[in-house]
This record gives sequence, structure tokens and C-alpha cells, in this order.
Amino acid sequence: VLDADALNAISGDAMLADLLRARPAASTVLTPHPLEAARLLACSTGDVQTDRLRAARELADRYRAVVVLKGSGSVVAAPGDVPSLNASGNASLASAGTGDVLAGWIGGSWAQAGTASAQTAALEVVLRAVAEHGAAAEPERAGVLRAGNLIECLYALSRS
Repeated sequence: VLDADALNAISGDAMLADLLRARPAASTVLTPHPLEAARLLACSTGDVQTDRLRAARELADRYRAVVVLKGSGSVVAAPGDVPSLNASGNASLASAGTGDVLAGWIGGSWAQAGTASAQTAALEVVLRAVAEHGAAAEPERAGVLRAGNLIECLYALSRS
């Protein structure tokens, strides 16, 4: 699961990008926000936001990875698959650290996944994790959501 500075490193280093593309399809998950996606695609944030489905699909195909394009209506895409739009969550997920929580939740969930094919396992885990992440934020009022509170909500949801 690659997030934040790992994505920035890939966007600035052709050798790292080539190494990522050389891995088996969907053995990696990328979790960019729109600015990180724009860097990876060498375009503007406006271009990404104008067609989020296209941007997520292009990232998935270009980097042979499952992609979560974070934002209002997070988009999940996998190489060769139709992207999915996640409707759960709210603006409180724009708070610092909530993307880190998502990356950790995906990583932990993926580590516990069964032995299905890499792409199937990664995509199923990501779709579930993104939905759970959004659902965990929904009881919160709009405004700042502390990452620690989000983790507690995710844990409580996973136990119910």
C-alpha cells in the first residue's frame, strides 16, 4: 500500500515508476488524493477532478495497481476493471491523518485476506476498506475528525 511521500517519490523518479509497473498486476494499492494523482499522471489537479473516474482508471492501468482516488466520492479502480464510486463518508475525512488511517486499514485488512488471486483479493479488500472508512466517519459531525477517533470508529464497526 503506497500513500503520501511514496506516491510523490514515484511521480518524480522514472526508475521507481518502472519498477512498480514491473510487479504483477494489482499486487500494489495506491491511495492518492487529487494532487498526488495529478503528479503521477503529469497533469493538473483540475484535470483529475474534471474526470475522476478516468483519472483513477488511468492510474490503475498505468501502474498496474488497485487505486483509491481519495476525495468526495472516492473512486476505486483496478487494471482492466470498471471503476467504482464509494458514496460513504463526509467532509470530515479531509482532516489530517484520515488518509493514513485508510492506508493502514487497507494494509491490515489485505494482510488478513484469504488466498484469492492477488487482483481479486486486493480489489475486494480495498472496496470493503474504503466503504468501512467512510461509514466510520458518518456518525461524526462535519468538521475536524481526529485520526484516533476514526480508528476507534473503524474498530467498533469491525466488531459489530
